[in-house]
Amino acid sequence: MSSPVPSSTAMPADTVNAAAVNWERVWRQNGITLVFFFIAGYLTCGAPPKIGASAEALAAFYDGNRIRILVAVFLFGNALLNLLWFAATIASTLRQSGQGGWGAAATASSAVIGGAFLLLLTIGTGLAYSIGTSGQPALASGLNDLVWVGLVLSSFPRAMLVMAGSFGLWRAGLISNALFAAGVAAVVLVLLGGTTWIGDGVWAPDGVYSRLICPVINLAWFGAAGIVMTRLPATRGEW
Repeated sequence: MSSPVPSSTAMPADTVNAAAVNWERVWRQNGITLVFFFIAGYLTCGAPPKIGASAEALAAFYDGNRIRILVAVFLFGNALLNLLWFAATIASTLRQSGQGGWGAAATASSAVIGGAFLLLLTIGTGLAYSIGTSGQPALASGLNDLVWVGLVLSSFPRAMLVMAGSFGLWRAGLISNALFAAGVAAVVLVLLGGTTWIGDGVWAPDGVYSRLICPVINLAWFGAAGIVMTRLPATRGEW
């Protein structure tokens, strides 16, 4: 009588069970972690020189803080990565809740934000890596100004993502009317960041509203949305 042949489909004892990892919960927490990455990046290098800064100021920032800027770029890149995963799980939750249109809006707006911020990070990295010390102050000044202009224009997709998440979760019955009202207020305030074109002062592209207040509102929404998302029931089969 022959001995039984071991099954070829037997799983090795040390095989990792991917299904045991709650990926959805991981991505939902990214709304919170992106806030910490962004704050860490900002504290590492600070804001770039203002529009029309002198060649000396540009060289002092981009050349004098080169290592800090490159470290900050890594932190900002992780914040962006967390944002994209968080937007993906918002879209997933909205699809499962019958709000696929709002989910698609979240996906589209996060893609635009990702592209815009990747471009701004590329410009900042290039200035710190070599352009800022290339002996072409006009080019460095123009690229530095472009970073501020890009920040203003990014207000539109950022407001769209806040709107998609707030309206979609509210229409799905997953957040209260109070949280929805706070989300609407955040949409309006972030959208106002796209009007900061005055030459100087609070409402300039490099002024306090565009540079500080508008991003803080965005981060507050991401943090609050991250907390809300981690408390929602898991979707069915999305992850």
